[in-house]
Amino acid sequence: MSTIHWTTGDTRQSVRWHSENDASFPRRTVVADDRTKADDAYRQACEGTALIWQGDFHNARQLLLAMGRRIDRRTPGSGTAPSESFHLHRRRSSHRALVLGKLLVLLDDEHTLELGRAPDVRQACLEAYGPPTGPTAVSLRELLGVIGAHQWRVKGVDVPALGARVHPHYGVFAPVRGEYVDLVARTPLPAAAVRSPATSTAFDLGTGTGVLAAVLARRGIDRVVATDISPRALVCARENVHRLGLTDRIEVSGPGLFPEGLADLVVCNPPWLPARPTGPVEQGVYDPDGAMLHGFLTGLSAHLRPGGEGWLVLSDLAEHLGLRTRQHLLDAIRAARLRVVDKVDTKPRHPRSKDVTDPLHAARGAETTSLWRLSPADQEGSGPRITRASPCSASSFSARWKALS
Repeated sequence: MSTIHWTTGDTRQSVRWHSENDASFPRRTVVADDRTKADDAYRQACEGTALIWQGDFHNARQLLLAMGRRIDRRTPGSGTAPSESFHLHRRRSSHRALVLGKLLVLLDDEHTLELGRAPDVRQACLEAYGPPTGPTAVSLRELLGVIGAHQWRVKGVDVPALGARVHPHYGVFAPVRGEYVDLVARTPLPAAAVRSPATSTAFDLGTGTGVLAAVLARRGIDRVVATDISPRALVCARENVHRLGLTDRIEVSGPGLFPEGLADLVVCNPPWLPARPTGPVEQGVYDPDGAMLHGFLTGLSAHLRPGGEGWLVLSDLAEHLGLRTRQHLLDAIRAARLRVVDKVDTKPRHPRSKDVTDPLHAARGAETTSLWRLSPADQEGSGPRITRASPCSASSFSARWKALS
């Protein structure tokens, strides 16, 4: 941790700085309150000066919104090529995070936010940051994300494939895009798992909340091993497995990618965009150079039982954005000595796919999410068969899931 310093009256003050996205600590800090004008705050933030807020909490939120509007007014338009639009979007997002991250608030040695009309943030901060270790400065923007994550954790996300909710933790990818869960829930299980259900084993790589591991267990897989590289995800997955009453069927292991042993089915839903995250919180969205994707492909054959399959759940959004080609993916599959047994497609249903104001709308509107069924190239079987899944309602899907399980 680094220390930031500022002056209140004639008193020199200091406090530890914390950022979940590893943002560099501000070198210059001034005090801001209800009298601070949005233009002044925006100018200082753009110059690299952080503002320690000592006014009303709701006024701080309004100031943050006002600073955001000033950023939007100065935002350049989209590029002509999809990849240019994506990189401009990432640059804008990075600039926005940098500027808005300069409005700071202080948490005391009990994670209390001592501002007028401030909510009780102690539990939310405990979940995200762990036990308090003394007064800390954090960006208001990050703190609002921590509060939102706590609300998601309490409320949970409804998963029709489970007939239950899963509860994401801060920094763990939430299964709000249900189409990829539905693909795993309705794709026919490998013959090896169907022949011997009492001894069937599946691996869920990059489990996150544990939702896909739970779906596989509910479908009748006797033993599921769920892994992740994120300690937060491992804690989250264990909690959800316990909530769902599946501790006797699911083992959460890690940190790591592949567990020891062999499986009839290995499922991997890697981050879909091969770009570098700006910090740990974005690791569920961006996979630098497709490292997890290639790790899954190259290690798959060595972890499959005879007749087993690997299921790669992947969106083609990266292809529409010009970040990866379909040929690159097919070449990576062949280089790993794998073959495509089948591919099941579905269209996204999330609101952003229909948001015409999104700078990446054209790519999102054309996006397809696919489940690639893979097996070792020397394993017997017919050639690839491509199918497209039709959308289904929660009720019709529930009936189909009961039939499958």
